[in-house]
Amino acid sequence: MSEVTASRSKSQQAYHWIKQRIASQEFSPGYRLVLGTIAGELDMSVVPVREAIRQLEAEGLVMFERNVGARVSMVDDTAYRFSMQALSLLEGAATALSARALTADDVRRARSVNDLMVETLEHFDPRAFTALNQEFHAILFEKCANPRMLELVQAEWARLGHLRDSTFSFVPGRAAESVREHENILVLIENGAPLAEIEKVSRRHRSATLDAYMIHEHPDEVLGLPAF
Repeated sequence: MSEVTASRSKSQQAYHWIKQRIASQEFSPGYRLVLGTIAGELDMSVVPVREAIRQLEAEGLVMFERNVGARVSMVDDTAYRFSMQALSLLEGAATALSARALTADDVRRARSVNDLMVETLEHFDPRAFTALNQEFHAILFEKCANPRMLELVQAEWARLGHLRDSTFSFVPGRAAESVREHENILVLIENGAPLAEIEKVSRRHRSATLDAYMIHEHPDEVLGLPAF
């Protein structure tokens, strides 16, 4: 077998290996494809892996972004967009309904998580950031006295986990804004702000992430939610 044929065979092996993981959502939308890591997994050089990723890019399954590299595309993001819209409304309401029951210790816990999120910004890991983001918001809405509201919020979080790896993979610049908004929400809760204000700020915080994604991925379309 010639070197060219061997390389082509390895690129097809890498192609099918990556494509299978995209199909099973082990590599979910936004997942960063690190050539060296994949090459190590498959015990081959990065050359056939690069060829495989170019083939997947031609099929629309992978996209290259300058200074980021290859990541799994958001093939059909309609369901994601609908879930983010729903979560904006549900989480805002649940946070407001929970606010008066939150203790000083709860606020301290949430602020500690947000501090960890700030620390991740220097060497940004979208997955780790998203996990901490979920932990932060869970603290704020976990004392909501409406069990149905909690069930709906948790269901949308779970659904988002199946639909994409991390929104912040697509809009990493949104992360720094997000942690600043977190602190603003905590201050409102600490100061006993009107529940309507807490609901509005929490809702707009979530919808701002969707807006950032829409501007990045669909600049010609309407944004996520009206600013009501």
